[in-house]
Amino acid sequence: MTVLIRALDPSDRAAWESLFRGYRDFYGYEPDPGVIGTVWNWLLDDGHELQGLLAVKDGTPVGLAHWRRFVRPSRGGAAIFLDDLFTTSEARGAGIGTALVARLQETAASEGLLEVRWITSETNTEAQRLYDRLAERLPFVTYVAPPAGQVTA
Repeated sequence: MTVLIRALDPSDRAAWESLFRGYRDFYGYEPDPGVIGTVWNWLLDDGHELQGLLAVKDGTPVGLAHWRRFVRPSRGGAAIFLDDLFTTSEARGAGIGTALVARLQETAASEGLLEVRWITSETNTEAQRLYDRLAERLPFVTYVAPPAGQVTA
């Protein structure tokens, strides 16, 4: 099995969209063409912080990673934040997620960054089995607050 991890290209739109829809479906997001279009435009915009990787196995796109650099004031440096990682159900267990994370680790090393960091749902136990092999689990709790004046459901 040969897995190629590469940056997204404008010609990848259909394959990327299928993967990103799979990611959003997994997490129970409502279908939203506006979100799909916005994220795709961010990924193709060299001035935007979001970047994307595509995993291709035997010529078929089977996974994606969306990531960005961010600063770690407490450590006086910058790092990579992995926002989204997804593989097709058929490709799970074949090393695709490992290869995507490894590429980000290589990028962090080549740029002198501190780390690669990400979060996942506490219910995503399948991904956690992989992540527990690749990284240290941190004892932090994540919070989210709406903008002022907005009410959460």
